[in-house]
Amino acid sequence: MLLSSRVKGLSYSITMKLNEKALNMTDEGKVIYNLSGGQLPIKPLPEFIEKIHHQLNFLKSYQYSPVSGFTNLRKKLTKYVAEVRNLPTEIFENDFDCIVSNGSKHSIYNGLGALVDPGDEVILLVPYWVSYPEMIKFWGGIPTVVKSNVFDAFVPAVEDIRKAMTPRTKAIIVNSPNNPAGVHYSDAWMKEFAAFLLEYPDLIVFSDEVYSDIYYFDPKPTYFYQFDHSLLSRTIIIQAISKSLASTGLRLGYAIGPAALVNAMGKIQGQTTSGPNSLIQRALMDFDLKFVETFLGPVRHHVRQNAATIREKFREANLGHCWYQSTSAFYFMIDFSRTPMFARFESDKDHSYAIADELLQNEGITVVPGSDFGVPNSARIALVIEEVPFQEAISKIIKYLNRA
Repeated sequence: MLLSSRVKGLSYSITMKLNEKALNMTDEGKVIYNLSGGQLPIKPLPEFIEKIHHQLNFLKSYQYSPVSGFTNLRKKLTKYVAEVRNLPTEIFENDFDCIVSNGSKHSIYNGLGALVDPGDEVILLVPYWVSYPEMIKFWGGIPTVVKSNVFDAFVPAVEDIRKAMTPRTKAIIVNSPNNPAGVHYSDAWMKEFAAFLLEYPDLIVFSDEVYSDIYYFDPKPTYFYQFDHSLLSRTIIIQAISKSLASTGLRLGYAIGPAALVNAMGKIQGQTTSGPNSLIQRALMDFDLKFVETFLGPVRHHVRQNAATIREKFREANLGHCWYQSTSAFYFMIDFSRTPMFARFESDKDHSYAIADELLQNEGITVVPGSDFGVPNSARIALVIEEVPFQEAISKIIKYLNRA
């Protein structure tokens, strides 16, 4: 079968192979510590579940919604974002719109489709979410990578972004809090980035804020457009209920941005998936989003405890030079390249998958290879499993890292 060049250019996630191995090992009765999960292992708020249950009684919950989502929900989500970002409540009233999609990735995909022509460049900040480059390439764009490193807690320099700019640069994707690094960019960084954007008035920004509610060290995340509201005219704010309401499987994300761009995203959505889940939209319309803050209190405490476990155990094992302070989302990137174990490998090549495979086969631990995120010889771990098994898993990882 002759497949399109477009789909041939897409990469398979090597993580899927590791997950398949992990499932087979579990079926064989082996103990597996799953540190690869990108979701909270808890149910959503009871109040939200109750709203979903209530909406099951209505015919409209089983029928098509408008392509871009129910109008009342779009207005509610827009108002909510303005409130939590301390923006004037009227700021989104003119020339802005909101679209509800089948998850935040769907919103980003539609946004790129509405913007990117073949040959256009889109800047990605390392580490980046695994789907960004693939989505850019699918629409004919060219991913341009700006690197960072563990010494700076994976925060890229704004000056390096400036150096990456070319006449073909169309957009940039900023993901803060960051998946996979587990950090959010500081106030100072966001102010500097805002000043940078003023130098490039045609640059469009995708602000992926899906983890904005999940931070466990103050100050909480802030955003460049809070320091200069004019930047909202070329910003697409990406959000979802997947993390803040522990509802990854309900597939509901949304985007707020300039009306012309959001309407174009609606064209793509209308000719592909149509409107998102009616049941969940209707439940969300009836749900008080202020409950999110209460719900996430214990979550933040739990993730902070697991982050402290990494710090303490790395220092005890003389691996402090491989540690940085994670602050948000629920991830941490392990840098293999400066550990005794790495002496077995060629330093000028990426061995992320091979090391992740060894961790699974020999230690029973699943991690996500860092090469998927643009960081060679590393892996992402999630800080969400219960405290005791997490401590056991980190101890096993440390023994592996210190084994020359």
